[in-house]
Amino acid sequence: MEWLVYLSGEIHTDWREQIQAGAKANNLPVSFATAVTDHEASDAAGDVLGEESSKFWRDHKSSKVNSIRTKTLIEHCDIAVVRFGDKYKQWNAAFDAGCCAALGKPYITLHDEDIIHPLKEVDAAAMAWAKTPDQVVEILKYVISK
Repeated sequence: MEWLVYLSGEIHTDWREQIQAGAKANNLPVSFATAVTDHEASDAAGDVLGEESSKFWRDHKSSKVNSIRTKTLIEHCDIAVVRFGDKYKQWNAAFDAGCCAALGKPYITLHDEDIIHPLKEVDAAAMAWAKTPDQVVEILKYVISK
C-alpha cells in the first residue's frame, strides 16, 4: 500500500523537504500532497473570477478556490502532518487540523515547545506531537513499516 501524507502548515521553512527526503531515504511507500505553498499564488487563487473592490471578498473567493484542493487532499490522505511555525500564526493550519479531527483523519502536529499552550486543543486531537521533521519521519517509519 502506498500512503498519502498531506503536509499542512507554515510555508517559510524547509520542513516539507526534510520529511520528504527522510521518507525517501527510508524507502517508505508514501506520496506527499500539500496546499499551494506560493503565498502570492494562493492569495490570488480567486482573481480569475473577477476583480473585487474589497480585500475581504478577494480573500473570500481565493480561500474558496484554495479549499477545493485542500478539502479534497485532506479527505483522501491517510495521515496529515500539520506544522505550526513561530513567525506567523497559521490559522489555516489550525483549520486543517480541525478538518482532520472532524473527518477522523489521523494527524501529527509539528511545532516547538513555546506554542504548546495555544495549540492544546489541536494537540489533544492529534495522534502525536513532534518537535522536528526527523521525529515525523520516525513516526511514519514505525506506522508504515511495522
